[in-house]
Amino acid sequence: MATDRSVEGDTATNEQLLEAHREGHPLVPYKALWGVLLLGWVVSYADRTLTGPVIAWMIQNKAGFIGDAANPATLGGLVGSMFFLGYMLTQYPGGRLGDRFGHREMIIVSLLAAAVLTVVSGLMAGLVAFVAARVLTGLGEGVFYSNDRTLIINHTPVAKRTLGLGVVITGLSIGLTLGIILTPLMIDWGASLGMGGEAWRMPFFVFAAFTLVVIVIAFAFFRARLGGPMRLGPPFLRLLLFSAPTFVVIVALFLLAETLRWPEWLTASLASLIALVYILVIVRSVKKSGRGPALLNRNIWLVYIAYIAILWNLWFFSFWSVQIVREAAQSSLLAAALTAAFNAGAGILGFPVGGWLADRAVRKGRGRKPLALVCTAVYSVLVLIFGWSVSGGEKPSLALLGLLLFTSGVFFNALQPIVQGMTGDMVPASERGSAFGMLNLVSEIGAVLSPVVSGILRDATGSWAPGVYLAAGIMIISFFLYLMVKEAPVHHEDPIPA
Repeated sequence: MATDRSVEGDTATNEQLLEAHREGHPLVPYKALWGVLLLGWVVSYADRTLTGPVIAWMIQNKAGFIGDAANPATLGGLVGSMFFLGYMLTQYPGGRLGDRFGHREMIIVSLLAAAVLTVVSGLMAGLVAFVAARVLTGLGEGVFYSNDRTLIINHTPVAKRTLGLGVVITGLSIGLTLGIILTPLMIDWGASLGMGGEAWRMPFFVFAAFTLVVIVIAFAFFRARLGGPMRLGPPFLRLLLFSAPTFVVIVALFLLAETLRWPEWLTASLASLIALVYILVIVRSVKKSGRGPALLNRNIWLVYIAYIAILWNLWFFSFWSVQIVREAAQSSLLAAALTAAFNAGAGILGFPVGGWLADRAVRKGRGRKPLALVCTAVYSVLVLIFGWSVSGGEKPSLALLGLLLFTSGVFFNALQPIVQGMTGDMVPASERGSAFGMLNLVSEIGAVLSPVVSGILRDATGSWAPGVYLAAGIMIISFFLYLMVKEAPVHHEDPIPA
């Protein structure tokens, strides 16, 4: 059994770290660490993003297990919501396991799960089996976020901490962009190889292969530069013990829904109930452990709840932007994917700029909160304009939709490292993995509900505009929640001094 660790499993002591710093040789090359974790974001987000374009292809070609459904957008959104229910429910356990067994170990476990289960997803023949594979993928990928954020904060100088959070998470945008653009091309490639109606499977196999390459790179780097040998068995078994009953509950819900043919909104409602019950169980456990004042105070709860808007908007546009653009502009799937990619690609600029601006504000003594408010407000206005553009009047041009998606995406993505930096400074260093796990646990309610609720609104109204307006409204609510947050002072107890 591994021992508990409050700071990620380096073998060096604080005295050794300080001595290394005095000699001018930091133990961990933090920029190299940024690069490795960025690659992890790229492949893990490509692996999950490809589901949306695949479902859009099935709808357009009336193929696979979605194409012949009576309400294809609703059913497709429900598939996405089941993935994010699994992804949500390992957020806090993943962070907690990282605090105990090592954050780098959890990163490797997560990437291995993504690679293997993405291949399995591409092999599935029926709807229920495909959903089961995607739920398992979500459960495995859910442990990445909290451990990645904690590694960056623990091994980056204070003055560059938020920049690091922003630079690394550009991998999210790169993965989204690759998933959106390359999936239609890979499907076409599969069709040219004679796969026919099964061509949708090709992207799953290709992206899984890239994930395996990144695993080799990350494993070699962690062993050589961040603590030596790793023990993956104990954290994997703990994650497996937690995930097995969770998997059974989620898949049983979907199977029951398919058997009884009840409406998709009822399935989504029950999924939300499962998530809320789970959150209550975790909150009760945290309070009983005596860690409530650090992880569950009023100030950090405001951030947890406000972040729901970020996950709602992230996965509304990530999951449905290709289909929204295709229908609004009456374009081909590839043209829609290229246009939608402007939203995903905006993070390549927005994430690091947001982190750099936040660090600059901290150095000047202004804090990050004003920047969070500005980004939230501007993004909300741009999304409202986008909703008006697709509301059913004159057909919008691809150029206009691409411009709105890109400009809104810059502000949206800049917001995320700003808020994550605020979160990291609200808790003791030993609780950062758990705090980021709680942040994503609560906020993933947005990712669970967004795809299916938006799909229901589309099938009910015949337009994507109501879903866009709803996403903007939720973001506006988050503005007022951030307004009430009292920002904490920056922590300076880093294990690796600046």
